[in-house]
Amino acid sequence: MKSVEKATADTPPAGGAPPHLAAKPSGGRLSFNLRQSGIYIAFALIIVLFSILTDGELLSPQNISNIMVQNSYILVLAIGMILIIIAGHIDLSVGSVVALSGAISAVLMVEMDIAWPLALLITLIAGALIGAWQGYWVAYFGIPAFIVTLAGMLVFRALTLTVLGNQGIGPFPDEVRTLSNGFVEGYLGNIGLGPLGGADLITLLVGLAAVAAIIGSQWRARQGRIGYRQSVDSLPVFALKMAAASAVVLVVIVQLARFKNLPWVLVLLAFLVVGYTLVTNRAVFGRHIYAIGGNLHAARLSGINVKSVTFWLFVNMGVLSAIAGIIFAGRLNQAGPTAGNSFELDAIAAAFIGGAAVQGGVGKVVGAITGGLIMAVINNGMSLIGAPSERVMLFKGLVLLAAVALDVWAKRRAGASAG
Repeated sequence: MKSVEKATADTPPAGGAPPHLAAKPSGGRLSFNLRQSGIYIAFALIIVLFSILTDGELLSPQNISNIMVQNSYILVLAIGMILIIIAGHIDLSVGSVVALSGAISAVLMVEMDIAWPLALLITLIAGALIGAWQGYWVAYFGIPAFIVTLAGMLVFRALTLTVLGNQGIGPFPDEVRTLSNGFVEGYLGNIGLGPLGGADLITLLVGLAAVAAIIGSQWRARQGRIGYRQSVDSLPVFALKMAAASAVVLVVIVQLARFKNLPWVLVLLAFLVVGYTLVTNRAVFGRHIYAIGGNLHAARLSGINVKSVTFWLFVNMGVLSAIAGIIFAGRLNQAGPTAGNSFELDAIAAAFIGGAAVQGGVGKVVGAITGGLIMAVINNGMSLIGAPSERVMLFKGLVLLAAVALDVWAKRRAGASAG
């Protein structure tokens, strides 16, 4: 039987049909996939809504920076969670792993006076071991991930309380706090932007590079679809979409450049997003994740080592949870016993709002980041207008339900069309 590596090499990464079965290019016709594009339209509408309700304060330079810094650890968790969900699993323990990782790093750096680079490395290794522990029970022992990670949520929270007791440990070294709360130095100084005032040149150059990378990657993807005779947008429509995406990126970058340059956590997050996007779109391992979530039986028949892929997914989730734990503890400047409460719910919500399918097999890293940002904008916007916490939870719950309902509706509509 042909291996998945060979099979996927003969098919486009987006899961399109082989060249002799693919649809012809659409020419001037606008193709709109509600399931794929709806999340970005919803994100734009939510931003517009809260910008109006807050009289523009939502998009102020300081507030945009606050949204990025204050929600970075949720976005890191969302990257790992989307991969877990694509493979058809779930991880309920990430909040507890965040707390335990912060406690481990605090003990190493504060109480044992270990140099911060070595302490961070040990913490990441501890996160990997935690993920390996859970991955073994899921992949090789066959216990459902829901049960394993539910047990992990309790076990790792108990270990956190054992390590910390009822008190936090801090303060953290300056370098760790800089990673969580600090900003990149303005090495090239500021330039004037007319009525907008001065802005950091390094940040602006990074923004232009990001725009160029987005346009370049989307252009290559478009050419690849044309090569497989798949339906694509007309060139004017493609240019319009790229202009809209570029405008969003540049607005965010300009506002950050006007405040205090790029936050270090945003730089870290950018590397993670790019790296994991390449893994899911280009690497064989990423294709295996989608294959397992799409059809587990077919994946096994195709020769995929399902147990190994599942195991390493949970190891990866443990490492990303450790990174989020370090960021969160550094931001608070202490490791606390209640850290990470409900983080797993926010990460799961971000993945599903960002387009992950309940049954697995569908989802994108960028979508998970967008879902996380939607949750962040809702939290921030509701806070700015003085909404009570119960109203914030109500709004977030309705958004999550609407996102999953849209996914189910889109699947039913696609099935009806195919029938």
